[in-house]
Amino acid sequence: MNNNSTCIQPSRISSMALPIIYTFLCIIGLFGNSLSQWVFLTKIGKKTSTHIYLAHLVTANLLVCSAMPFMGIYFLKGFQWEYRSARCTVVNFLGTLSMHVSMFVSVLILSWIAISRYATLMKKDSVQETTSCYERVFYGHLLKKFRQPNFARKLCVYIWGVVLGIIIPVIIYYSVVEATKGEENVCYNRQTELGAVISQTAGLIGTTFIGFSFLVVLTSYYSFVSHLRKIRTCTSITEKDLTYNSVKRHLLVIQVLLIVCFLPYSIFKPIFYVLHQRGNCQQLNYLIEIKNILTCLASARSSTDPIIFLFLDKTFKKTLYNLFTKSDSPHIQPYS
Repeated sequence: MNNNSTCIQPSRISSMALPIIYTFLCIIGLFGNSLSQWVFLTKIGKKTSTHIYLAHLVTANLLVCSAMPFMGIYFLKGFQWEYRSARCTVVNFLGTLSMHVSMFVSVLILSWIAISRYATLMKKDSVQETTSCYERVFYGHLLKKFRQPNFARKLCVYIWGVVLGIIIPVIIYYSVVEATKGEENVCYNRQTELGAVISQTAGLIGTTFIGFSFLVVLTSYYSFVSHLRKIRTCTSITEKDLTYNSVKRHLLVIQVLLIVCFLPYSIFKPIFYVLHQRGNCQQLNYLIEIKNILTCLASARSSTDPIIFLFLDKTFKKTLYNLFTKSDSPHIQPYS
């Protein structure tokens, strides 16, 4: 066994805690997201752009949850498998592909949902005198598109196509070219955990997109707060407080999700790529442990989304309530 293989040693967190956590997240995530997708696809008649975004977000969540067993098995048995064995290749390829594709897609969709909710406010106020000419033009030419169901469908398909078109070639190149250059003996090794030049570059690009998505949500939220403060000083909006509070809550929840789940991962990933080049074995193991924990945290959001839907989407909440109470109500007003 070479030095690279003996240098990387999984701790109890990696070999015991992470498999248990991934198994738990997989169970609740598959159940919750399957139920959510069934509601979005079959129980909601007239779908708004928000429902379309959420349906694609649930699809991404299901892919993340389907990758969790592979990740759990990798951390549980990876140090015992041979590096070039079929099970090591399958677990790494499918786990990495599903996890990263779905994470990037879900982050981008969260950004579109934030823009769509901000567009809700602009729709309500685009005709008011308090709205500036810039805001009217901005809404008329861009923001309102995010509220159009056809545009939402095309945008989501485009997101899937772009992300798959970028990540699949990178993973195939890594599996066929970069991974074969290493002299590792076991599946859980330095090469797998760190990646090579191409895969690291792709990882940094993906992390940049996550940071950009966070900025989109942050900008939407503070633009909303600024706009709300301005119109409240100019006119009475008592009758619209519920709408404004709903939009504000949507943007705030999305912002918190990105801060808690994705921001630590996005900040640490570049630091990880820099520090691992100069670290000894002990420091390298610590860095890998932190990376794996933050990756698990980022993927955990996919399992908790169905709970978030109950607080964010009134149609979803009412539909579930009617299902579980066997309500005979034939029509449900779409959420706007």
